[in-house]
Amino acid sequence: MDAVLDDLARHWWLYAAIPFIAALIGYVTKRVAIEMMFKPLEFAGIKPFLGWQGVVPKHGGRMAAVATELLTSNLLDVKEVFRRIDPAIITREIEQPLLRAVDDVAREVLEKHHPRLWEVMPTMAQELLIKQVQASTPRLVREFMAEMTENLDEVLDFQHMTVQRLTRDKKLLVRLIRETSRPEMAFIARTGIYFGFGLGVVQAFVWAVTKEPWVLPIFGGCIGLFTDWLAIKLIFVPREPVRVGRVILQGKFQRRRAEVARQYGEMIANEILTVPNLLDAVLRGPRSDRLYALVERLVAHAVDEQASVAKPMVVMAVGGQRLQEIKQAAARKALERLPPTIRHAEGYLTEAMDVAKIVERRMLGLTPLEFEGLLRPAFRQDEWKLIAVGGLIGFLVGELQVLLMLH
Repeated sequence: MDAVLDDLARHWWLYAAIPFIAALIGYVTKRVAIEMMFKPLEFAGIKPFLGWQGVVPKHGGRMAAVATELLTSNLLDVKEVFRRIDPAIITREIEQPLLRAVDDVAREVLEKHHPRLWEVMPTMAQELLIKQVQASTPRLVREFMAEMTENLDEVLDFQHMTVQRLTRDKKLLVRLIRETSRPEMAFIARTGIYFGFGLGVVQAFVWAVTKEPWVLPIFGGCIGLFTDWLAIKLIFVPREPVRVGRVILQGKFQRRRAEVARQYGEMIANEILTVPNLLDAVLRGPRSDRLYALVERLVAHAVDEQASVAKPMVVMAVGGQRLQEIKQAAARKALERLPPTIRHAEGYLTEAMDVAKIVERRMLGLTPLEFEGLLRPAFRQDEWKLIAVGGLIGFLVGELQVLLMLH
């Protein structure tokens, strides 16, 4: 015992350094593990044996599917979102660009598909025809919105849109998970310091007694393994508040439910369920042909209505085949002009749909287990790899400590 005390007295600064080095091991292994979750976006190294790709971008498709399932099953009813849009208000918001679009579409279609008829019509008759079509447009918009909302599942594949958006943009998926879990990541790094320091005190004592070279690397590896594993666990458990004396214990992610719900809702509203993204999904998604069929039906009905009084004469003058071509061309042109026209109502649509608030309110109503599912998939797939890397780094730093202590 005297020899141990004498050694401690002569090399006190080395022994004092061990807990601080252990704390550094704990911190560094956590920071490395965190960065390995998100970086690099693409595989870096020599496939398939040596290299790494961030856990989140590597399993982006699966994580996007999990996030989408949570979003569609628990957080958002897209039909409910669309029902919040008032057709009268949206018609008022886009009134001027809509009238210009109707004017352009009518003139383009008639000039192309029946130029002779259009040319021989007096200017006053042309303008009267355009005005009649424009007058019926507000009702057509209301019918379109009603049909869209009622048959939304037929024209919009929301799950496909969300998964495609998240998998195509890996940075977005990383940002979605990283931004909502930033305090948890900082917590993981801090716990490495505290746990590492505590284990370092024990490590210094064991070294003083044994002088066994394997003590430091083994302890370093254990610090890396244990603190990584414990830090991840403490994010999620306990799910429900547990009182221990005057202290209330609960997983950090669960305690931040209100803040996470607000952040997540804002990201969904600003990055995924935006007006341009929805337009792109219905116009170019896997069900876009059904939207075209819907618009063609509505446009055909409007054309027939305008020509109802003189339809036999119209059919005789234009021809049944040519009239059908006019209807189809008008439908195509209407869809082409839809994005720039709707853009004028983007502010109203974003405010009316209020996606952020809907998602936030629904998230606050999730069970603790469902809420955990928001972030847990990001850890679960390769969690063991992150913990193993922490242990390896801790072991190597422990070896460096041995060299320091011996030389």
